[in-house]
Amino acid sequence: MHGGLIDGDILTVAHKVVSKAEGNIVHLDTVEPSERALAIGRELNKNPAKVEVILRQSKQVLRTFKRERQNEGTMICEHRLGFISANAAVDESNVDGVNTVITLPDDPDASTVRLGRALEERFGVEIGVVLTDTFGRPWRLGQVNVAIGLYRVPARTSAVGSIDAWGRPLLVTEPALGDEIAAASGLVIEKAAKTPLVRIRGLDWTPDANTSAQDLLRNSQEDVFR
Repeated sequence: MHGGLIDGDILTVAHKVVSKAEGNIVHLDTVEPSERALAIGRELNKNPAKVEVILRQSKQVLRTFKRERQNEGTMICEHRLGFISANAAVDESNVDGVNTVITLPDDPDASTVRLGRALEERFGVEIGVVLTDTFGRPWRLGQVNVAIGLYRVPARTSAVGSIDAWGRPLLVTEPALGDEIAAASGLVIEKAAKTPLVRIRGLDWTPDANTSAQDLLRNSQEDVFR
C-alpha cells in the first residue's frame, strides 16, 4: 500500500475540484448576453449572463420551464459533450465568489486519464478513477451522481449470455458500472463537506484501457424521451 492506495482501488472525484484546477470558472460580470439569452432570462427569471454561459455549453436546449414555486426556472440541455442535464451542468454551488459559475471540464475523460496516470505514477499502484457530477433523471425525482469521465473503470459490463437464478438466459442485462460506482460515492459525500474524493475498495472489476464515459450515452436514434 502506498499513500493509502492499493492495486484495484477506485477513486471517485467530484468534477468541481478538477474544473477549478483547469480554470473552468466563469465570472458572469464578464459575460455579454445574446438576445436569445436575454429572452430566456426574462422567461425563466434567470440571470441572462448565466443563461448565456449555459447556451455556450450546450448543443441544444431541449426544454425550459419554471414552476410556480421556483424562483428561477430550469433549462434542460444537451451539453456539447452529449450529456443531458439541467442548465448544461453550469452551477453556482461550491464555488467562491459572487456572480460566479463553474462548468464541466472541457474533456472530462482526458482529465480523468491524466489524474489516474499521475496518481499511479506517484504511488506505484494500478487504480481506477471515476469523475462525477450530479444529474436528475427522466421520470424520477431527485438527483444522483453519474460518471462523466473514466480511467480504467469500464463504463458498462455485460451479463448477456449468463443465467439468472431460475436458469433463464439473460438477453439484455448490461449494468452501467461507471454510473453505479458514481452513485455509490454520493452516499458518503455531503454537499457542504468539501470532500471531493471517495476511495472504493474491494470491488471486483476488470480494467478497461479503452473506457470512456461517452459509452454511457444513448444515441439519439434510441432516445424516446425527446
